[in-house]
Amino acid sequence: MRLSVVIPCYNEEAALADSVREVRQALDSLEARGKIARGSQIWLIDDGSRDGTWPLIESLSAADPQVVGMKLSRNRGHQHALLAGLLSADGDAVISMDADLQDDLGVLEEMVDAWRAGHEIVYGVRRSRTEDTLFKRWTARRYYGLLRVLGVDIVPDHAEFRLMGRKALEALAEYPEANLFLRGLIPQLGFRSAQVLYDRRLRLAGETKYPLRRMVGLGIDGITSFSAVPLRLIAATGAVLFVLSTVVALWVLAVRIFTDRAVPGWASITLPIYALGGVQLLSLGVVGEYVAKIYLEVKRRPRYIVERTTRDPAVVEARDNSQ
Repeated sequence: MRLSVVIPCYNEEAALADSVREVRQALDSLEARGKIARGSQIWLIDDGSRDGTWPLIESLSAADPQVVGMKLSRNRGHQHALLAGLLSADGDAVISMDADLQDDLGVLEEMVDAWRAGHEIVYGVRRSRTEDTLFKRWTARRYYGLLRVLGVDIVPDHAEFRLMGRKALEALAEYPEANLFLRGLIPQLGFRSAQVLYDRRLRLAGETKYPLRRMVGLGIDGITSFSAVPLRLIAATGAVLFVLSTVVALWVLAVRIFTDRAVPGWASITLPIYALGGVQLLSLGVVGEYVAKIYLEVKRRPRYIVERTTRDPAVVEARDNSQ
């Protein structure tokens, strides 16, 4: 098999050279043992970096013809950069991983063996989250649990470290949606899959590209892209509030008619107004999130634009002719 490794890059100048060197060593080791074919490639997708990432990619590609650089015209986000690499790499199988090299290269052989055994998708799943903060562990568990409750098919403790065969990649290309949440989308492909456990390492250098703000945004995309349950919860909440309001109205009417204990007060007016106003604003926010996604989908704009690539067109033509 010819293997491609896809690595999205955004401001990864500090870590990228070391990451590519280690990935190249891992591929050379697999080639030497006959696990993969010679000429397996590393695809580096520059997602509009603002530092020296792209010049570094160009130099790495010039030094090693099996390193392919692809520069997007602007920053499109990690998911779109990853998709660009997955749909461009032409290996028999493609492994996606992060540029910080926290994913364990030692399990690449297990992934390849699982693919050879007939698994079209092989997920890299973290064995534990001991290196995460208590807050991150707690929120991750709650989030995966929430997705399962909402009916989203997702692999817990799996990010973007996975192997996909050519059939799975061709099926993924049939999904034209602009709002990408790949870790929720890929399980929907339905191919035979396997899991490989690994221990996540510390970053080689640089800082995380997924701060809390981006993690929250990705989490919202994961829910609203795959589940309509929040919309149904709004309807259910409205129904419950209508019933409770009716009961309270009948009780107030009964007190007014049959007793002399009715005392006019601001609480009976103000509190319901604030409660219902808050529910209405929350409901409008949820509906607005879905409407925004519909708006982005119906425009059918390109999900990414490739500005340039370091790949020699003659190499591509020769490979196509050999196939």
